[in-house]
Amino acid sequence: MIIDKLYEEALQSPVCVGLDFRFHLLPEYLIQSSLRLEEKIFTYNQHLIEATKDIVACYKLQIACYEALGIEGLRAYSRTVRYIRENGKIVIGDVKRGDIQITAEFYAQAHFSGDFEVDFVTMNPFLGEDSISPYFKYLETGEKGIFVLIHTSNKSAGDFQELMVEGQPLYFKVAEKVKEWGAPFIGSNGLSLIGGVAGLTFPEDMVKIWEACPHAFFLIPGYGMQGGKSIALTPLLQQKKRFIINSSRDIIGAHKGIKEHEGFAQCARESVLKMKEDILKWQK
Repeated sequence: MIIDKLYEEALQSPVCVGLDFRFHLLPEYLIQSSLRLEEKIFTYNQHLIEATKDIVACYKLQIACYEALGIEGLRAYSRTVRYIRENGKIVIGDVKRGDIQITAEFYAQAHFSGDFEVDFVTMNPFLGEDSISPYFKYLETGEKGIFVLIHTSNKSAGDFQELMVEGQPLYFKVAEKVKEWGAPFIGSNGLSLIGGVAGLTFPEDMVKIWEACPHAFFLIPGYGMQGGKSIALTPLLQQKKRFIINSSRDIIGAHKGIKEHEGFAQCARESVLKMKEDILKWQK
């Protein structure tokens, strides 16, 4: 199952590189080149992947960064996810879909097959099981998975996620549903194809969610520029290491002002190695 592969990759390195493209992050030589935008983006991503693929668990692409650039951006997205998978690495489509059942069926088809096919997608559960269940038929193959938003890393996450419902915060109710939905999709390592998203910027809540979902694998955002600290991962490192930590700008923009030429991706590699060391130093 794909979750078992991700778990094995995460044991070697818990780092997930967020290829969340921003034009200003391109090295200067690509900004000044005569390449079409699609080629600039793909060349940039390709170099980053080649420089890091042996030291990361997976890659995550925020599709909005590509949608905003129109057709050329989406072509670059499609080529990038295909390139990652052709290189034997796992890719997460950070699409945060969550809509009524018929629309969800089309979203599932779009991101689990065809031009935008990825291994995992992120999901917003606000509309309930109707918005999640259309993805289940893809999970039944064992080759696809989803990460459900439980408690996100942004500052206003508490506006809704921490509202009390029957004596518990809403995010805890979502965690219980993730556990319930994931029960039929557990692989050989005891992990489900339905995992969760819990932000490192709310470390106490993250640990509570982790404990409430013993079979869930977690995508953890918020490290680095958002303020999340690696020390908060200590309780998770002492148990089964069922998580990946996402970082985007700290890695894919590490070259800015340092290496604006074709060797720029070496800075990304160094940033990944530094991040990996920073996380695992709390492991005993």
